[in-house]
Amino acid sequence: MPSSRTPGKSAAPRRSKAAAGRGSPTEALRPQGVLEPEPPPARTKKRAARRAVRGSGPVAVDLALQGGGAHGAFTWGVLDRLLEDESIALDGVSGSSAGALNAAVLATGWADGGRAGARAALHAFWHDVGGSASGCFGEVSIDPWAAFTHFSPLPIEQPLAAFNLDQNPGYVWLAEFLRHVSPYQFGAHGPERLGTVVRAHVREDALRGGPLTLFVTATAVQTGRPRVFTGDALSIDALLASSCLPQLFRAVSIDGEPYWDGGYSGNPALWPLIYQTAATDLLLVKVSPLQRAGTPETAAEIADRVNEITFNAGLVAEMRAIHFVQRLLADGRVDPGHYKSLRLHMVADDDGLAPLAASSKMNTDWRFLQRLHAMGRAAADRWLDAHRADLGQRSTLDLGTTFLAGRDV
Repeated sequence: MPSSRTPGKSAAPRRSKAAAGRGSPTEALRPQGVLEPEPPPARTKKRAARRAVRGSGPVAVDLALQGGGAHGAFTWGVLDRLLEDESIALDGVSGSSAGALNAAVLATGWADGGRAGARAALHAFWHDVGGSASGCFGEVSIDPWAAFTHFSPLPIEQPLAAFNLDQNPGYVWLAEFLRHVSPYQFGAHGPERLGTVVRAHVREDALRGGPLTLFVTATAVQTGRPRVFTGDALSIDALLASSCLPQLFRAVSIDGEPYWDGGYSGNPALWPLIYQTAATDLLLVKVSPLQRAGTPETAAEIADRVNEITFNAGLVAEMRAIHFVQRLLADGRVDPGHYKSLRLHMVADDDGLAPLAASSKMNTDWRFLQRLHAMGRAAADRWLDAHRADLGQRSTLDLGTTFLAGRDV
């Protein structure tokens, strides 16, 4: 749905009512038993009317941003390219873990300086992540190029796989240590070093009252259900909860409830974008591979693949539900006036990221982050060249082929 908002202009957050009432078929899109997002502020009738009218200008697009530690720099590159394109008006943004961090920095920069401000804010954030041994994603002090630079003093372009840490002694020691000791034994109280960087680049007032509608997912430890923080519930603590890997950090407590990484229950959660925004174009930025060739054999390979499958499970389930409702709409079996017919899109580079092992998610070497940023920009550029004209018109993501192949759908 085209947006009447001028790109880059600060405005009060705009949220729509749920796309369908309780008990309707689209309730299949909402995970059962989840902790509901905080209710958004009421909109004025005038603003709601503007949102309901189609007109010329930029197309309103919701973003769904996956987590993945340092691989979030790929998403930074995608966002950097999308922000250059004024035919796209960002509306709602849902993210988990590193996706939530990207969303929060994007929202802060956008509130301060529109598109240019958002691009500058994202660059500054990732530069700080990679500018020192900050340990933002739990890594030890490492240099994946050390073996190469030992033999050659000249900086050379390294294969992407050189940034994997599986053969790094510090990473191997840390991985073995974490097999036997929990963060409650060695005193890791939370992603505190990440918190220092986040506080330098994120303003809570911009998250709660800026021009973009944000949804940040964390996993409730005691129930295993997703909690989506939005509106006044958004905070730095919510971002840290969404990024809290339980093998590395103690759970982040909010209102007495402990939370872990949002990727376990929604990577990212899509249903808030369906129920609480007016945009009908939804663009997923995917960094976690759905498929990997071969069978994992080592203990590390098995653990890594189990984590990938776990972190994708919620997304696949939501895509299956969306696919079901889209088929009902296409077959004319439900009233299209009552249901939100989504146009779905995806930016990804599975082949380009394939050489990266899970260990690279902990690698915040600035050279690595720059490589990922460049890959993200290139992927977004290819997608825009192929599909910019499809925004507001049709889906470009085949759900059946991408998410449900091999299933009885």
